[in-house]
Amino acid sequence: MSHDTLDHLPDAVAEGLRAGTLAPYLGPGLLALCEGAAPPAEPAALAAVLTARVSVPGKIKNRLTAAAQFIENFKHRKTLVKGMDEAFAAAGAPSALHRWVAGLGSPLIVDCWYDDTMRAVLAAEAGDSWAEVQGLAQSEHFGTWFGWYGADGAALTEAPAARTLFYKPWGGHAPASNYLVSDSDHVEVLTEIDIQTPIPPGVQERRRTLGFVFLGCRFNDQLPRAFARQIIKRSQGPHYAVLADEPTRMEARFLDEQHITRIAMPLADVAAALTSAVPA
Repeated sequence: MSHDTLDHLPDAVAEGLRAGTLAPYLGPGLLALCEGAAPPAEPAALAAVLTARVSVPGKIKNRLTAAAQFIENFKHRKTLVKGMDEAFAAAGAPSALHRWVAGLGSPLIVDCWYDDTMRAVLAAEAGDSWAEVQGLAQSEHFGTWFGWYGADGAALTEAPAARTLFYKPWGGHAPASNYLVSDSDHVEVLTEIDIQTPIPPGVQERRRTLGFVFLGCRFNDQLPRAFARQIIKRSQGPHYAVLADEPTRMEARFLDEQHITRIAMPLADVAAALTSAVPA
């Protein structure tokens, strides 16, 4: 193993998460830890759900952003949003790791998928100590890059003071069906993201003193890499990614360039270790 790959979970990860010096960065893979009828847990699975409802050309059927763009172009944006709403209406039981993360009181939680699982746990267990900010699609909110919501789901006109900021860069099912999912949704953001315009100021402010722990994330596609790169920009580090599978060439390059230490363990094992860790 390279010096940037570990076959165990360092004590520093649990300690940093508990101390609020490391922030959880969650991906769709976290849904694999949930029991019950969980929503799609990877882009290809979500594409399959959307294209089961609306016929799209075979060559783009498995490519989420392209399939979503086709539906938006030929069936209207409302059809795409309705398909996403239906795909994420079901929610599995939150995992022990979701509940553990909710109990941290972390200054920042990033959740780069569309499901309501983490939000539901925060709503149930974190009272009003948190607030949410979601990325907004320019096709529906032209000129406005993100929207703020209180713990009760009510839209806010400005960033509230909150212990925990819950950031959904791609939007989410609740509370307002905001989705960055089509090619054009992402292109609009990626055009501006280098100068950080789509990244909420509260996120930029809080990340300065943080490192990130990637849980349930893969970087085998340009989009998750591009967003992660810009979200962790100017953060303090260190960064860790739980990735049991051997990374692809592009994933390995990304981890290396961003100085992210790979923890080569199954997510379920890391979840068990974290949730059983005795607080200091």
